[in-house]
Amino acid sequence: MAWTGDEQIVDGFVERAFLLPPTISESAIHGVYRTPLSGDTDRLVLVGHGGGNDDAHKHSGYIVAIAGLLAERNIASLSIDGPGHGDRATFRFEGHPGEIERAWASGGGTPGVVADWRAALDFIEAERGARPTGWWGVSMGTMMGVPVIANDDRIRIAVLGLMGIWQAIGPDLERLAPDVRCPLRFLVQWDDETIPRQTCFELFDRLGSTRKTLHANPGRHSGIPRFEFEASADYLSRHLR
Repeated sequence: MAWTGDEQIVDGFVERAFLLPPTISESAIHGVYRTPLSGDTDRLVLVGHGGGNDDAHKHSGYIVAIAGLLAERNIASLSIDGPGHGDRATFRFEGHPGEIERAWASGGGTPGVVADWRAALDFIEAERGARPTGWWGVSMGTMMGVPVIANDDRIRIAVLGLMGIWQAIGPDLERLAPDVRCPLRFLVQWDDETIPRQTCFELFDRLGSTRKTLHANPGRHSGIPRFEFEASADYLSRHLR
């Protein structure tokens, strides 16, 4: 386990990359830790990227934007590449939109995702100390988030969305959703062309939290309004304690 470079100032926050050995899959874990310019903080959010295209990874534009919004609120963030994405990619998604299931399987499936995120959080806690921790992740970020939150009680609050009980991962999400009991906000795009909104409602209904709200906006899968990003960062900042 090791940092792979020096700290760098990027888009108004400090960023440092790390590399961890494989857990269940044969692929090493590539991650990045981001902190406010003022230094390390007493709160942390795990940020999971979306999936199914070649631009989906820990440095995706909206992932960097969320990290910046969190840093403005004095919250550190941690992102890793999901299975088959970013520095862990073994094939290209372009022209093959259905390959997300093969990518998921390449990382050891749901157990592999849980093990990877646990290893990343363990590393950061060993380096910078344990602290209140939340989750932000939509689309594949929710595919990863539901299993991780259900299996790690260090995560106290979450922003999820753009995912439903759907395709091959559906049975795992349906099984694990009742074990997600932290407060959460769930985002839905009403005209989502990728994830049928009814499946999103089904997942929201299955989530075990008694403190959960659903925020729906018109638009396609990638069209979450800017104000929802800002509001989700505010939500985490208010309640992550």
